[in-house]
Amino acid sequence: MRLLSVAVFLVTWWIVSALMGSAKLPPPPDVLQAMLTEARTGALFLNLGVTLARVTLSFVLAMALGTAIGYWMGRHRLADRLGDPWLIILLNLPALVVIVLAYIWAGLTEAAAIAAIAINKLPTAVVTLREGTRALDPALDEMARIFDFPRGRAFRHVVLPQLAPYIAAAARSGLALIWKIVLVAEFLGRPNGVGFEIGVAFQLFDIPLLLAYSLSFAAIVFAIETVLVQPFEARLSRWRPRAA
Repeated sequence: MRLLSVAVFLVTWWIVSALMGSAKLPPPPDVLQAMLTEARTGALFLNLGVTLARVTLSFVLAMALGTAIGYWMGRHRLADRLGDPWLIILLNLPALVVIVLAYIWAGLTEAAAIAAIAINKLPTAVVTLREGTRALDPALDEMARIFDFPRGRAFRHVVLPQLAPYIAAAARSGLALIWKIVLVAEFLGRPNGVGFEIGVAFQLFDIPLLLAYSLSFAAIVFAIETVLVQPFEARLSRWRPRAA
């Protein structure tokens, strides 16, 4: 069914290209040719690799901090009250503003880009894990205390399995968000990456090149979602009963 969906997409693209004209929407062969040209020079793989590295670093940083802060806020009412205003601000602050401020304050550096991307992802992870922590079963906590579980063992065998679906949800939604934000960060202030190449294609009005990088990146995202993210989410949620 997925292959059929892709085939329908290609046919629709070809029809729309014929109606609009190749100057505005190049047909698939033109985009494929641009993609192959970039691949032969090595630029396509280099830029995809750089973007994926930024996505990975930002994602790991945001998830680690977001999980810790969300769990802390969910467990402690004072921390929740103190952190909630900051959380609301970050949730509603446009990603573009965070990226621009990071570049102004820290310069056009790799660290500034990674930090800006991670900050944009951080509040969604915090909110998801905070709600997951609030939903923990107090009876299971009581059981762990009665059986005198060490704190680390109780967290691993009692708390973590309950939080696993929330961690998976935060990871999936956060990854979808980071894919988009990293391109903006590269477009504005990095000398390489898919976002940078899309910016160059925009300046040159090179639509085949723009679509070649966009679709290559989309294909990588699709593959990671299918091969890694969905199986990971299913594995973490396998203990929960399924609806009939």
